[in-house]
Amino acid sequence: MNFPSHVNVPSQTREEIVELLNTLLADAIDLHWQIKQAHWNIRGTHFYSRHLLFDDLAKHARKQADEFAERAGTLGGYAEGTIRLAAKNSELPEYDLKAVESEDHLKALVDRVTRYAASLRSGIQRCDELDEPITVDLLTQVLGDVELDLWFLESHLNGGVRPGRGKSGREENARSSDA
Repeated sequence: MNFPSHVNVPSQTREEIVELLNTLLADAIDLHWQIKQAHWNIRGTHFYSRHLLFDDLAKHARKQADEFAERAGTLGGYAEGTIRLAAKNSELPEYDLKAVESEDHLKALVDRVTRYAASLRSGIQRCDELDEPITVDLLTQVLGDVELDLWFLESHLNGGVRPGRGKSGREENARSSDA
């Protein structure tokens, strides 16, 4: 560990959790800048509302990055949060630089946020196995926020879906109207 810590967690466990937190930190930083990429480059239908939505989501990712870094520091670790380290350590795919239309940005962001949520869920499971409830609590809170953000994004993509029907209901309606 890089710094002294009197947190009552075994040193080896703290090291593993700090590594996990640094990966999530890299993902959160990368996600923040990918969302800003969409924010700066969105065009088309619903530009203004989605431009503002993306800005809010970027703020959320930035706050989450700060929480991961602070938890790593609390455990005696060193937060690896530079842009270069984030680019090197992020598990998210590169942003689609061809995305311009609103729908393209939404789909790209839904994909990234879904992957980020999966990493958080995996982190929760691992920290639970390591019997580290404080980090479990942090990641659970962040996951709840991320899933809410995902709902906001998905709601912009699924405007035509009716309750109880899902996508297949919409497809069936389209087929029956063609008959």
